[in-house]
Amino acid sequence: MATVGEVRMGGDEGAGKGPGRRGVAGERRLTASAVVNGIGSGMYIPFSLVFFHHVTGQSYAVVGAVLTVAGLGGMGLVPFIGTAVDRHGARRMLMLFHAIRCTGFLAYPFADSLGAFAGVALLTVTAERAYAGVQTVLVDEVARGADRDRLQARLRAVGNAGLGAGTLLVSLVVGSLGPAGYSGTALANAAAYAVAALLLRAVRPVREESGAEEAADAPAPGYLLVVRDRPFLVLTAANFFNALGYTALSVLFPLSVVSLGGADVLTGVAFAVNTVLCAAGGTYVGHLVRRSGARRTRAAALGALLFAAGFLTQLAPAAARPESAVVLTAALVGGVVVVTVGELVHSPAADMLAVSAAPAAVRGRYMAVYQLSWSLAKALAPALFTTLLALDGRVPWVFLIGTSLVAAGLLVVAERCLPEDAVRMVPAAERMGVAA
Repeated sequence: MATVGEVRMGGDEGAGKGPGRRGVAGERRLTASAVVNGIGSGMYIPFSLVFFHHVTGQSYAVVGAVLTVAGLGGMGLVPFIGTAVDRHGARRMLMLFHAIRCTGFLAYPFADSLGAFAGVALLTVTAERAYAGVQTVLVDEVARGADRDRLQARLRAVGNAGLGAGTLLVSLVVGSLGPAGYSGTALANAAAYAVAALLLRAVRPVREESGAEEAADAPAPGYLLVVRDRPFLVLTAANFFNALGYTALSVLFPLSVVSLGGADVLTGVAFAVNTVLCAAGGTYVGHLVRRSGARRTRAAALGALLFAAGFLTQLAPAAARPESAVVLTAALVGGVVVVTVGELVHSPAADMLAVSAAPAAVRGRYMAVYQLSWSLAKALAPALFTTLLALDGRVPWVFLIGTSLVAAGLLVVAERCLPEDAVRMVPAAERMGVAA
């Protein structure tokens, strides 16, 4: 017999169709917005250096330097974004981020000076980096209980599908029109983010009956509250170590392929495998995790252990250096598959664990601190992995196995100190007291 959470899940996938099945209010629009956002991001993120070189006319060196500085500078704005989310709500902030990126991509073709490019890049890169964390807060605002995990897994899956579609689209456009196609793509990006913002207008947060009482009893909002929350800081540290693993596919894997004498096409194959599995299997894997009744801490720790197993698979060819191209390809792609499954298990559980552990009054600030772990990992990854790879081809993979194991351990240790409703995937109806 299906549990309450499972029945509702089936109804949500059908957007509320069928007797007794209620979907999350505005879920279709939120899902569509995530798809469109993914398409917009997919049209430039995989080719960011080339894209901005052709759109702005700046050299590759300048583009790379500006994007790096913009990423680091954006980290300084994250705390202000967290405060704004607490004051104005996640939906309004996501709509603002879409508007910023829409305006930015309209302005990029005219940003022919270094200062103009840097200014526009700072705003758009900051909005891009902040998007995921604020979307997680929005999921927390519109869903309850295990529906949060289901919706988060769904948004991640459709977002990856949109990312792949956007990448394919820009590849076809540039293949047909040449570099001139990038300018047209910039306009398409702007349109995509405008549509994504409009779709969010119909999304409305829900409030629990106890929300007003909790808000009244909550400590005064501020980042000092976050800094004093040691269990949450442990979660953030665990996420930093896992975030290093997430960056491996885009930063370390291509370098490792080259060092092993593999074909360049392997990197493209790896990205394709990762994207397809995330898009096709994200919702299903999330369903299996929820159905198992696993605690969010344990699910996230299992994802970290799968990361370690995937990196161990990557370590094997780095150590053995097989001469057979078939063996090398099988080992590398096999490792990517294991890491991707770990990503599907880890991401929804870890994100909802973090947002559910945060007090409602300061949830934006909490997630801003949590998001810094992602930003720091992305900023450190290029220099860290190239340095380790220069020592020995095996060293970075051994390092990542270690960080993944540490992350799993931290998640298990933090479990005892976190709120029970943050750790457990409580069915939405149960969390609302089954008042209906």
